Amino acid sequence: MTAQPPRPTSRDVARAAGVSQATVSLVLGDKWRGRVSEPTAAQVRETARTLGYTPNLAARSLRLGRTRTALLVVPALTNEFFARVYTGAAAVAAAHGFGVVIYPSPAGVGPARDPFGSARTALDGVIASSMATDALAAIRATGLPLVMLDSDPAAPGAAAQVNLDIADGFRQVTGHLLGLGHRRLVHLASAVDSWTFGVRAGALADAVRDVPDASVTTVTAPFDVGAAKEAALRALTGPGPRPTAVVCDGDIFAAGACKAVRHLGLRVPDDVSVTGFDDLALATAVEPELTTVRLPAEQVGERGMTALLAVLEGRRPEPGDLPVSLVVRGSTAPAPAPAPDSTTPGRPSLGPPGA
Repeated sequence: MTAQPPRPTSRDVARAAGVSQATVSLVLGDKWRGRVSEPTAAQVRETARTLGYTPNLAARSLRLGRTRTALLVVPALTNEFFARVYTGAAAVAAAHGFGVVIYPSPAGVGPARDPFGSARTALDGVIASSMATDALAAIRATGLPLVMLDSDPAAPGAAAQVNLDIADGFRQVTGHLLGLGHRRLVHLASAVDSWTFGVRAGALADAVRDVPDASVTTVTAPFDVGAAKEAALRALTGPGPRPTAVVCDGDIFAAGACKAVRHLGLRVPDDVSVTGFDDLALATAVEPELTTVRLPAEQVGERGMTALLAVLEGRRPEPGDLPVSLVVRGSTAPAPAPAPDSTTPGRPSLGPPGA
């Protein structure tokens, strides 16, 4: 029997390419960016091909992670959705011997800033939602693999994307309201400028564009019940016929909209229907319970951590957006019949305001 030639090793590749074994590991493990020049990386890859070298995936999986720690970056921990994302990510991480460190925005809302002042040497990868541009640049500079959650698919620098089908969620909720006869809608939108909220506004506009007599008035507010109430009050008491439905970017906004309706002496859903988005615990704590769009937050975290592990192992992450679903509850009903004087400017007297 003819003896088989020995398999080339990473040491053979390093010797032939004139680089260190560490450089070979960085390049073939796709962790070279920011540490190895592009020409050197190309030389290592070409040398490995010439020698017929392929990494030992079993051994590589055992070596995965210098620290076996991932960083999860979220806009806020005060929002239940992101706490559930963490729960999902941590469960998958624990099953693979990883830990998850969570980093919220110091401001509590909006994009998180660069978290790498002290942590750049203590991580194996990053899972991030709504990251700021400077933070993305910092991640690229470290060479750490980055998995983006609920973010613009066109954003550069991500090794994998995990998105919810946000547009379909807004199509579902808008279709529900239009089917109930609502034509004068208010969009209570987030004041945060981010991809996910832009998708919501675009999907809502598209859904009503071809519906006769349908219109959308947009008001913005910070993610706060009180601010949402004030914004909804402005929209419901403006000139012209009163809107019959308020479409909210989140359940927190919907709670504020319900308070605004009651403040005007009106009823949800008899006079004004209100919809949320997220299906937080809040959705069933208010009365009437909210019609909302359920987002599988735990699955977002699970898919994000699974994608990061796949990238670290050199595998292709699972593609495709996660589906969302409309949950119809008591806060929506058929549009009320127009009042006799509803076409005149202003609003008729509503009696004493509610709580």
